[in-house]
Amino acid sequence: MISLKSPRDIEGMRRAGQITAAARALAGKMVRPGVTTLEIDTAVRNFIESQGATPSFLGYGGFPGSACISVNDEVIHGIPSNQVLKDGDIVSVDVGAYIGGFHGDCAATFPCGTISKEAARLIAVTEQSFWEGMKFARFGYRVSDISHAIQKYVEENGFSIVRDYVGHGVGANLHEAPEVPNYGKPGHGPRLAPGMTLAVEPMVNQGDWKVRVMRDGWTVRTADGSLAAHYENSILITKGEPEILTQVGDLRV
Repeated sequence: MISLKSPRDIEGMRRAGQITAAARALAGKMVRPGVTTLEIDTAVRNFIESQGATPSFLGYGGFPGSACISVNDEVIHGIPSNQVLKDGDIVSVDVGAYIGGFHGDCAATFPCGTISKEAARLIAVTEQSFWEGMKFARFGYRVSDISHAIQKYVEENGFSIVRDYVGHGVGANLHEAPEVPNYGKPGHGPRLAPGMTLAVEPMVNQGDWKVRVMRDGWTVRTADGSLAAHYENSILITKGEPEILTQVGDLRV
């Protein structure tokens, strides 16, 4: 069942989203050569907890980190470790924060030092594909209208969309109905209505769309070893423009 949020619920989600977005921004500032992914994860956890919130991912399904930190050909769910970031890496950071009964969820891919032009283009196309989807995140459209817009933009730019993992509803639970694929034909799926809150998250591969899960049971890599990027925000469907819930606002990091 799809949960439509009340005005009070939405205020709670704005607060969770603000903390989550600030944690993402903090992680992005830390991405530089010589830093470990565990150091970033520790800083994210400390920041979220300093705001009176709880990291949504820590312990979720047994996940050992507060953030998913995925490097280069890692698409999603990378486990923070003593891996040292190097010049030229691209680093995807996915974070969530829970406070007042609601979750925020967002992600972005950051350059480490000087990266290749193609890697920079991959990051830019991935983020822009999210905004292409937002053009259809409006009352009266259907979920797959968002999905189709994302896929169309990504493929027009020569990249591919991951099929095995999708976006989702978000709210009192980290994962709620409906699923929000990043691919598909328009005009399908639930009709969008005011009060729906969704985590829309394009996962884009430089090469083929296929992926594989590593032996740790979490880390997802591109099957062909090509680079991958990830971009996500939690959004609110309104009677007009969609609202981005994962915004830093006046919260300092």
